[in-house]
Amino acid sequence: MLDAMRSFFHLAFHVTDLNEARRFYGGVLGCKEGRSTDTWVDFDFFSHQISLHLGEPFKTSLTGRVGDQWVPMPHFGLVLQQADWQALADRLEAAQLNFVMKPQLRFEGQPGEQFTMFFVDPFGNPIEVKGFADLDSVYAS
Repeated sequence: MLDAMRSFFHLAFHVTDLNEARRFYGGVLGCKEGRSTDTWVDFDFFSHQISLHLGEPFKTSLTGRVGDQWVPMPHFGLVLQQADWQALADRLEAAQLNFVMKPQLRFEGQPGEQFTMFFVDPFGNPIEVKGFADLDSVYAS
């Protein structure tokens, strides 16, 4: 049997302004800034590493169907415990963030019941955040 492997997800993507990225990821989302140069900056994105590099953000389109709503594809995000998800949702609502999909409950009473919200960063990069009462139910079917 293999020991559990400790790992972190890493995602590098483009933004057009590092100072605006710092305001959003550091200020609005509350992520801790890591290393940086004049062309990129790293953040601790809820215990995962994101690297924001100067460049043209990836193209997205509303082609992902979530229930009766269309959401931007591709997108990235994270899964949180429900209480942490709610704290983040409250923080983003207080910051008057413009949501693609406002915080809501999906699949109520079904396997995989989850809270979700979609929003974009100032550069159009879409982010989804899910919240589960029990993280062991993330892959429930």
